[in-house]
Amino acid sequence: MIRLSKVIEAIETLYPLSFAEEWDEPGLIVGDLNSQIQRIVCVSDPTISAVDRALSMGANLLVTHHPLFFKAVHGVSNETVRGEIVQRLISNNCALWVGHTNADVAWRGVAHAAAEYFGLHNLRPIVVSKQIDSAGRNIGLGRIGVLDVPISLRDFAQNVFNVLPHTKVGVQVAGNLDAKVSTVAVLPGSGESLLDEVRKEKVDVYVTSDLRHHPALDAIERAKYESKLRLSSGEDYIQHTYPMIINTSHSAIESLWFTYAINDIADCIEEMYGERPEVAWLGEACDPWNYVIN
Repeated sequence: MIRLSKVIEAIETLYPLSFAEEWDEPGLIVGDLNSQIQRIVCVSDPTISAVDRALSMGANLLVTHHPLFFKAVHGVSNETVRGEIVQRLISNNCALWVGHTNADVAWRGVAHAAAEYFGLHNLRPIVVSKQIDSAGRNIGLGRIGVLDVPISLRDFAQNVFNVLPHTKVGVQVAGNLDAKVSTVAVLPGSGESLLDEVRKEKVDVYVTSDLRHHPALDAIERAKYESKLRLSSGEDYIQHTYPMIINTSHSAIESLWFTYAINDIADCIEEMYGERPEVAWLGEACDPWNYVIN
């Protein structure tokens, strides 16, 4: 076993807290730095059910993507669900570390993992950070990449669906299903804020989550209109309707990160300290919707 302080040092080598957005507060939320860690369990959200499953697996450390607390906290009694989660973690000697926006932008982080799982190569950020990582690589929000071989939007959307953890809501697609997809932008999590940046990149498809009706509809209507203008100039309408959009479950697309993190975390700890803890992923997306009618 290895002390929590060393485990956190290794994890934050991979996902430095300095990478986080100014409003964000990732890092160690619950835990005794002198406690001993043998088993680490990863899951996208620290829900009560996820915490209970991790504890039943003997977790000494829970690594999540989404924070337990988004706002200022003035108490952690079990009068509230978040307080109860803190109490369960403490009483079972389990720490909680959150990798949020710092993991979003990192190399082999949330966006990088999703983009590679969707078959993209030659990756670069949608928005480049002012920082670089310890290896001198550009980091930043989202990823843009290319497919080895162009395929239809229908087939690409099916590939996205196939690699995501299952949710009731599946994926939603906006665009010509027969259009060829070659360049793709990916932003796991809420992607509405980067719609304009993605449009400027002239990628074929934007894969993201949590798109509201009006911004998504406006983006598609604008793309259709501009495509008609190009068509009048003799260009191919199908190939120039960009960006088409694939909207996914927020936690499903973000949780792909853990397929990388479970090995990266164990490897980093072993490299730094010569000990290798067990690292597991619960393999579920904490989507709130359990029944969909369509």
